[in-house]
Amino acid sequence: MPRFSLEILVGILLLPAQTTAQAPPGAVSAAPVARAVRVGQAPVIDGLLTDPAWQEAPLIGGFVQHEPFEGRAATERTEVRVLFDDQALYIGAWLYDRNPESIVVGEVRRDVDLANLDAFIVILDTYRDRQNAFVFGTSPAAVEYDGQVTREGEGGSGANTTSRQRGGSGGGLNLNWDGSWTVRTTRDAEGWYAEFRIPFSTLRFSRGAAQVWGLNFARNLQRVNERSVWSPLPREYSLYRISAYGTLEGIDPPGGRVATATPYALTSVRRNYARSDTETGLEVGGDIKLGLTSSLTLDLTANTDFAQVEVDEQQLNLTRFNLFFPEKRPFFLENAGTFSVGTPQSTELFFSRRIGIGADRQEVPLAGGGRLSGKIGGLSIGVLDIQTESRGEVPANNFAAVRVFQQLPSRSRIGAVAVSRLNTDSTGDYNLTLGLDGLMGIGRYLVLDGYAAQTETPGRTGPQHAFHLGGTYSGRNWLLSASWREVARDFNPEVGFLSRADTRFANARIQTFIRMPDASPLKELRPHISYRENIGFDGLSETRLIHFDSHFDFRSGAFFQLPAFNLTREGLRAPYEIAPGIVIPVGTYDNAEWGFAYNTSQNTPVSLSGRIDIGGFYSGRRAGTASTLDVRQGKTAAALALSWYDIRLPEGDFVATLIGLKLAYSFTPGMYLQSLAQYSNQSRSVQANLRFGWLSRAGTGLFLVYNDIERTGEGAGPEQRAFMVKFTRMFDLN
Repeated sequence: MPRFSLEILVGILLLPAQTTAQAPPGAVSAAPVARAVRVGQAPVIDGLLTDPAWQEAPLIGGFVQHEPFEGRAATERTEVRVLFDDQALYIGAWLYDRNPESIVVGEVRRDVDLANLDAFIVILDTYRDRQNAFVFGTSPAAVEYDGQVTREGEGGSGANTTSRQRGGSGGGLNLNWDGSWTVRTTRDAEGWYAEFRIPFSTLRFSRGAAQVWGLNFARNLQRVNERSVWSPLPREYSLYRISAYGTLEGIDPPGGRVATATPYALTSVRRNYARSDTETGLEVGGDIKLGLTSSLTLDLTANTDFAQVEVDEQQLNLTRFNLFFPEKRPFFLENAGTFSVGTPQSTELFFSRRIGIGADRQEVPLAGGGRLSGKIGGLSIGVLDIQTESRGEVPANNFAAVRVFQQLPSRSRIGAVAVSRLNTDSTGDYNLTLGLDGLMGIGRYLVLDGYAAQTETPGRTGPQHAFHLGGTYSGRNWLLSASWREVARDFNPEVGFLSRADTRFANARIQTFIRMPDASPLKELRPHISYRENIGFDGLSETRLIHFDSHFDFRSGAFFQLPAFNLTREGLRAPYEIAPGIVIPVGTYDNAEWGFAYNTSQNTPVSLSGRIDIGGFYSGRRAGTASTLDVRQGKTAAALALSWYDIRLPEGDFVATLIGLKLAYSFTPGMYLQSLAQYSNQSRSVQANLRFGWLSRAGTGLFLVYNDIERTGEGAGPEQRAFMVKFTRMFDLN
């Protein structure tokens, strides 16, 4: 019998044992304290950890499990020491392992998902505001993994703010941020070792000597799905529960400030077959970063280009609402959490992707601009201004955003934001968004959040407001949440993201967490009921979902649903053309469906994940899947994704298909070859992207990029092809 099936069977048979199982106490231990030591001679960063300087620092140990057995001593011994000089912070980690042949090395590429391999992670709350932090991690292959945490890794207002969720670049955890730092690793018969050098210029911190920072370390021991931490964390919290961290004392950072320049040169050849023309070009531009103080940074950009950024992955759209495509451009990703206000992927007051990317997802040139971000006293600020050039029918525009917020005790904050777009050729063509937001933490588990916003757009005469109120109780054994959001008909945040307007949205969720006995292969059950509904201002129920489900989490990392049972509703005020020539008439459509989500263990070289949906759909039925097969072997990784839905309606039948294939080979942690090919019968195209990257500091380096779009069906043939070579390099102006 396959291992996955056996785990399911044994886990279900052991369910009754829960009645006698004792849950971990979940008490918060006293936060530990570590001390850094100044050295006159910096250690050589080679991963050997043999420099005499390391013996000058006190040993940091006593790691305990976060998962799977909270509070127990870690299976393997971990020791850490911290040094610093006038230029950088140095962290050495001795990661002992009695079975070194079983160490999971995993993929060799920057920002690889460390959850699926052996890893060591450093989290630094440099302001000690207990909400924000820098993350630096590595694997036995010395990959560089870095990011920025905001709001303890939770989503923005209106999101499910439980720490069990992970946000995106603007919603809690920004893994697209690339800092300038160095790590080296080695292995021997006793385990593996990691040596970090993190320049103070990469970090941001308050003024003054004798710093006290928040600190935690984490280690993944992948073969047993164990995560251990230095500062104990109750299992109901993610690794980024910064308010529960220990402290790092003794840091005396220098008075010098960051000053870097990152110029680029780009040459390209582009062929548009529809217009039968070929364009060639040579472009130069770049960025400058200046530290005005140790906590306030000015970034300037000129003729910014993002040719090296991976292309968007296509999505099937069986709804009548806007799809969300994430921001991937490096300039906009740094400190993205500072500007994040609203409900992620639903009602975002500022969304940087609206700058320089048109509604048809075509690029609009960025002439230049700047960003000021950081802290003044206890006040966090962000100021952004970007000027775009005109292209075709799209005029030149100026985009601006100003964000301020004050962080308060108990994980609370209050803030304001102003966002604008101005046609620089016509002052009567503009858009303005103003907003206030706040969050209040009550005790360890309860959070209340909300925001209110108003837009102004010439020509719109209806109400232009939006507001949200919500609350989440995220305790050890229960998750309770509820929220209410109202978006007026003419609310129009043109430099934000809005999935739908003219609606009132209600949401509620009740979920419990049932921890299984230690001997069970089943780790946790999560039965839950949720409700969400969009109701128009005229009272029409536009979309409703009542969801009954239970999640089954296994210690191996496997997961599946009960399956879920959903009661759905779609209300149409106007006919909806869901596919060419297939129009669903006005009416209210109530249906029931089954949904089954799953993933096999991610510890194996081959894994499968996805979901299956079967049931009623508008006036008929649908059946289909969205699944991904992942293969990881040494330096090679591949992912085959399939979204396929068979829709059968009285108005007509159709099949929606999207196939994507990702291939990646990493020569070293800083040199890779990646490709993405996608076919969609909705867009009637095949799109291919091939990228070679040879990285140096902070994600800069040499990039070779090839893009190809081919039409399918009637008129099949090439549509666009482009080849680009880009070289960018970071220089330290100090």
